[in-house]
Amino acid sequence: MRSGISAALALLTVTAPAAAEPAPYTRALAAGYKALTLCGAIFNGHRTQAEAEALELKGIYPELDQIVPELAATVTHNGYAGSVAVPFDKALPPRFAIWRWEQGCVTEPIGRPVMTPVLNFIAAPKGPEATDGHSWPMGDVAALQPAKTLRPVTVKAFDATTYGRDSQTTAVVVVRNGQIVAEQYRDGFDFHTAQRTWSVAKSLSGTLVGIAGVDPAKPAPVPEWQAPGDPRMAIKLDNLMRMASGLHSETAGNRTDAIYFGGTAVTEQATGWPLDASPGTRFRYANDDILLAVRALRASLGDPLYAGFPKRALFDRIGMTRTIAETDWQGNYVLSSQVWSTARDLARFGLLYLDDGVWNGQRILPEGWVKYVTSPSGPQPDGAFGYGATFWLINKSPGVPADTFAAIGNRGQYVVIVPSRKIVIVRRGEDPAGASFDIAKFTADVVAALK
Repeated sequence: MRSGISAALALLTVTAPAAAEPAPYTRALAAGYKALTLCGAIFNGHRTQAEAEALELKGIYPELDQIVPELAATVTHNGYAGSVAVPFDKALPPRFAIWRWEQGCVTEPIGRPVMTPVLNFIAAPKGPEATDGHSWPMGDVAALQPAKTLRPVTVKAFDATTYGRDSQTTAVVVVRNGQIVAEQYRDGFDFHTAQRTWSVAKSLSGTLVGIAGVDPAKPAPVPEWQAPGDPRMAIKLDNLMRMASGLHSETAGNRTDAIYFGGTAVTEQATGWPLDASPGTRFRYANDDILLAVRALRASLGDPLYAGFPKRALFDRIGMTRTIAETDWQGNYVLSSQVWSTARDLARFGLLYLDDGVWNGQRILPEGWVKYVTSPSGPQPDGAFGYGATFWLINKSPGVPADTFAAIGNRGQYVVIVPSRKIVIVRRGEDPAGASFDIAKFTADVVAALK
């Protein structure tokens, strides 16, 4: 009888199916994610491969998180150029991210071998340290004058509990009245360590549109939309900057994996989506809207001026010498996310807005631009934060002054500007998926500590 029961139970036992192998495209994206992240962390951020794999490559998008650790990476550094290669498929070349001095990293398309050889430059270009000896904020001399009242607040930002369980803070910088009054870093980071800004870059994009003098009230001059009868010609640059284009995309929100990690060019994908809502009638946070705004900027400037424009027009003018804007393989700036910057450089960016677009007495942004990008208009997102034109509005949170606005990015990147208190707050992080940092509470605590 016992053997009969055992046999019956054996027949009823359900064997769990083996975990499905990830699709080839998913593996290709995982390899691209690893190649690009390591390339930026090593060559832009001057961190080791081991450090980056232990932090920047942990807690990433769930469908890539299990694949990335299994993929080997080979790093090549040759003078003022370098590369990261990540094999993922026996039948295809590795995924490559190629680094160039002051140009950052470019992700090669899936299936494309390295087309441009990694070369030594004959002469070293002028390094970012050339301005380090200048006084703050153009340089780093006499930058820090600590306020003792802030120390308890900044320490709590690193404890992974007070402002968000499992959050991973890497840097905090607080500026008041133009002076750094608090600054703290995670081990392995300092004020010269660049990290990816993620969507903080969107606010940099809005700034560059202002500097270029392109009128946001006019239709966005996206070349791919200029065929007679194309309804997308009605989309204004303002609609793109306010996440109100009405364009459809494959996934809602801020996933643009094909461009970020697949090596697809902005002009190959972002320009091709159709409308599924009237422009200006719906808020839908989308990387594509900002990528298209920058595509319009390229068309407005022309390629000779567009090449190097972020560095020439903004970064070098306000001392952001360790900030690098990266492009896709066809030369389009990926200014919805792919910028690397230090905490101090982002504090400088905040100071530009704190002073209404004026830097050391020179007007960088047009008069009225700060008001424009921080004023809500049209449809707004759900939740506690509003949206202007490439900037978030933190104007409904307890203890946060009503004029507060911010640049915000994935994995916990924040640049908070409080004009009424002359305060800039920068918080950098590598928060894993599912964790978040309560920037409104942290801002309220900083403001209270500086009363």
